[in-house]
Amino acid sequence: VQMVESGGGLVPPGGSLRLSCAASGRTISNLIVGWFRQAPGKEREFVSAISWSGDGTKYAESVKGRFSISRDNAKNTVFLQMNRLKPEDTAVYYCAADPAPFRTIGTMTRIGDFTFWGQGTQVTVSS
Repeated sequence: VQMVESGGGLVPPGGSLRLSCAASGRTISNLIVGWFRQAPGKEREFVSAISWSGDGTKYAESVKGRFSISRDNAKNTVFLQMNRLKPEDTAVYYCAADPAPFRTIGTMTRIGDFTFWGQGTQVTVSS
C-alpha cells in the first residue's frame, strides 16, 4: 500500500491545519493508521493513531486536546486535524499503517509497529 500525505504548510501560532493521508493499492479499512512527526535534529515521534473502525484513538500527551484523528474508509483516507498549533509542532508529519490484527490501538505507538509509510508533509508553525 502507498501512503501519501498532504495538507502541510506554514501557519501562525494558534492556527489550524488539516492533514490528509490517502492510501492506494489496498483498502485501509483493516489497517491501523498512525501519524508521526520528526522535527529537525530530533527523533521521529508518535503523534496519534486510529483503529480500523475509527472508534479507538490514541494521542501523544503533547497534542491531546488540540489534535483530532479521523478516518473515512470509503475514501481510503485518514485525517489529522491540528488546532491551536504551537511552534514546537513544527516538523515533517508522516502517516503510517499496519494490519496489526492482534494489537490494540493503545499499544501502537512505536515506529516499528507500522509497516507502510508515507513520504511526509512539512508543517511549519511560525509568525
